[in-house]
Amino acid sequence: MYVCLCTGVTSQVVVDLVANGANTSKQIADACGAGADCGRCRRTVRAIIAAGQVEGCPRHAAR
Repeated sequence: MYVCLCTGVTSQVVVDLVANGANTSKQIADACGAGADCGRCRRTVRAIIAAGQVEGCPRHAAR
């Protein structure tokens, strides 16, 4: 699923960045551009970050 239409960033890109240590929307924007333009995707980016920080989340525990 596309998270950022301005830059064509998918949710998988954001999930991968979170799994590799990104924990702010600014870090995500710096890494891939999501949230750097119009900002409509920032809420979704923050939700992905929050989901990645949930302790015991099976999706991120395997990484």
